[in-house]
Amino acid sequence: MKKITKSKNFTLIIILLVLVIIFTVWSKLVGKNFFAASTVKNVLQSIIVTSFLTIGAGCLLICGNLDLAMSTIGCFGLHVIACACANKIPGPIAFVMMLVFCAIFGALDGVLVAYLRFPSFIATLGVSYVVKGFMYIYSRWWMGVAQNVNFKDKFIQWFGKTQFLGIPVGAFIMVVFFIIYGILIKKTRFGMKMKLVGGNPRASELAGINSKKLTLILFINGSIMAGIAGMFFGARLGQGSTTALGMNQFSGMTAAMIGGITFGGGVGGMGGAFIGLLILNTFQVGMNVVGVNPNWVSTFSGVLLLIALGLDFIKMNIASAKARRAAKKANKALMEG
Repeated sequence: MKKITKSKNFTLIIILLVLVIIFTVWSKLVGKNFFAASTVKNVLQSIIVTSFLTIGAGCLLICGNLDLAMSTIGCFGLHVIACACANKIPGPIAFVMMLVFCAIFGALDGVLVAYLRFPSFIATLGVSYVVKGFMYIYSRWWMGVAQNVNFKDKFIQWFGKTQFLGIPVGAFIMVVFFIIYGILIKKTRFGMKMKLVGGNPRASELAGINSKKLTLILFINGSIMAGIAGMFFGARLGQGSTTALGMNQFSGMTAAMIGGITFGGGVGGMGGAFIGLLILNTFQVGMNVVGVNPNWVSTFSGVLLLIALGLDFIKMNIASAKARRAAKKANKALMEG
């Protein structure tokens, strides 16, 4: 019991419960009802898209990298599906086309960062502009328009409109993905390598880990997750938009960091990331339920990101200070010996 109460996930669950209590009381005071089945459904619906961005961003953060191109790549992935389906290409083939295109852009990110030694911030920011420009060219080539592309396809729209027991089927798919990636990070050698590369790149090289290959794989994975997020975004609306996922640029990263995945790499898992995602979206849905201006919701979400970054920075400094003290103590012991 003591071990459970000291865990990061326990603290996150307490924060989530406190948020639920606050918004339940607040909504009652303004004549509304937060603690209702419709609210739970709205929270689940709102986290489906962000969840895949969180998984992709979380894996990269654990490995010590970040990807600022994910939302743009996800938007382009949706456009690939929309343009293909609008031209009567079957949904399954359109889905595979999306995966291929997203993987190519993820590989471009990975090559720039892992093999050409670009800082991930600069490389992915540059790639995001490349993808955005290519998205307009691609859309005009297929449709003659670059903004919104309407489409109908039973296979794709099944992901966005189907419900099971009143819950969107995407929520079940999301949970399965979190479980798979959680096991991958916590229980496999691949996950151990991710944490070692992110926490101590030099030690990982000495251990014989191919960090370049690992980084490339994770960037490809992140872009594929972004493409899946884009598909779920468009599956409900039946539309591809050049502004899709624009509001989700940092949501996945924020949720991962709230969930304990450190910006410095080497720490964290999918369990905490999932709870962090619930915290972030419960906060956003709760603010909407009580009638807070959407502009303020965006502002406060930005504040949450700054708090997450600030706390992560403080933790990194504390860990670094502890490591320096330990090294100093060991050196002193050697000198005295």
